[in-house]
Amino acid sequence: MMSTMQDLIDDLRRRQEQAFLGGGAARQDKQREAGKLTARERVAALVDEGSFEETGLFATHRATLFGMEGKSLPADGVVTGAASIGGRLVHLASQDFTVAGGSAGEVHSIKVAEIMHQSLKTGSPFVFINDSGGARVQEGVDSLSGYGKVFNANVLLSGAVPQISLICGPCAGGAAYSPALTDFIIQTRQAQLFITGPQVIKQVTGESVTAEQLGGPEAHMIHSGVIHFIAEDDRHAILLCQKLLSFLPANNLEDPPQIEGDCTVDPNPLLETLVPVDPKQAYDVLKVIAAVVDFGDFLEVQAGHAPNIVVGFGRIGGNSVGIVANQPSVQAGVLDIDASNKASRFIRFCNAFNIPVVTFVDVPGFLPGVKQEYGGIIRHGAKLLFAYASATVPKITVILRKSYGGAYLAMCGKDLGADRVFAWPTAEVAVMGAEGAAEIVFRKEIDEADKPEEKRQELIAQYREAFSNPYVAAEHRLVDAVIEPALTRRHVAQALEYLRIKRQPRPHKKHGLMPL
Repeated sequence: MMSTMQDLIDDLRRRQEQAFLGGGAARQDKQREAGKLTARERVAALVDEGSFEETGLFATHRATLFGMEGKSLPADGVVTGAASIGGRLVHLASQDFTVAGGSAGEVHSIKVAEIMHQSLKTGSPFVFINDSGGARVQEGVDSLSGYGKVFNANVLLSGAVPQISLICGPCAGGAAYSPALTDFIIQTRQAQLFITGPQVIKQVTGESVTAEQLGGPEAHMIHSGVIHFIAEDDRHAILLCQKLLSFLPANNLEDPPQIEGDCTVDPNPLLETLVPVDPKQAYDVLKVIAAVVDFGDFLEVQAGHAPNIVVGFGRIGGNSVGIVANQPSVQAGVLDIDASNKASRFIRFCNAFNIPVVTFVDVPGFLPGVKQEYGGIIRHGAKLLFAYASATVPKITVILRKSYGGAYLAMCGKDLGADRVFAWPTAEVAVMGAEGAAEIVFRKEIDEADKPEEKRQELIAQYREAFSNPYVAAEHRLVDAVIEPALTRRHVAQALEYLRIKRQPRPHKKHGLMPL
């Protein structure tokens, strides 16, 4: 008997419902009991209601060995498709841990790679929600081949569309390299991310370590610098992803989205109280940033890694900006290896996606020490120089206080291509601090003086008057204007407006964003 159209539709719906259950109700309940959402619940929470269009729902593996023949793996363990977030198109993949532990087989990875290529074709961001036990070992090298396709797609998308990884469960072995190739990683406290697990490390090196100590979010934020945000749970990770996307353009050929922002540029007297005149006194630069950006809203990136430098996104007049700032409350804001790497990659990202960079400077120099020299501070510091000098987006620098030596250049001095350099009256632009300079320049006079310490202080004051102030730099055209702190927002906003028409090359793709 021939089936009717209604019979066929009923069959389709039955198949869809079965696929939507993933690994089954019991496994989904277990996922929820562990404090995690299911793969489809994550998608539903992330995207605009009713906007998700799934592709590959009925895709299945073709493996026949090791018990795989005839084994049903709904959607092959990964949900893929397109949707909108805040009304803007995105493509995404969400691994389903309830289906074979979210293991990545050949078809699983092909689905992910194909949706990534759709992201590239449409010029839309790609979001990958990771929750997988790793490669599907039953499929052998076909599983590895699938990983290769995903990694290759990551590199093709790099610098062309934003890529964001959410680590919401295990992400081990080769799977960890896909997030590492994306622009931002958000890891929940329920997740682990590592190449080799605790058991393998114990067997090979004899070291004992827990999965949390090895690959938990604190380990990767504080020590490795691999991740960019820590989320308390899946829903927090989704909120962070949505907020991050709100600052970013859909692709490298577009400008960042402009929203209704704070158009107020009235003087803000608070700025006159935040930075102590004493160059040795610490303060929190986050308060300065909050007083300049719209509504005090600043999304800090990698807040727990290299905290001596601050990077993140804000808006000024409704326009997205990337912000880089020395943090005097941590190691006096000195530049070291980790700070150089953190800032340079952030600047490269901003440049790739047409986001202006605003830099707040209060830096005593590069961190001295054998460990830093052996660790390669020369090449790592050079990355910061390279990132600023090669950036074609509008670059605005505000010197708050100290700006000494090579670090003055590394924090986007005029000669590194800054389009505008503003300085507060507290700014000191010099080869080095007055104390150190006096010891070198006036050593003989100090040694021969009747009262060496009084002489030393006198000569320090003399050097500071002659060199360690913003007016000498302004006379030499290294500072465009010395401004009142309260007017900082007005000057930065106006400069950004004037620089919106800055001519800059926008080829199909400026460059990729290789891990540094």
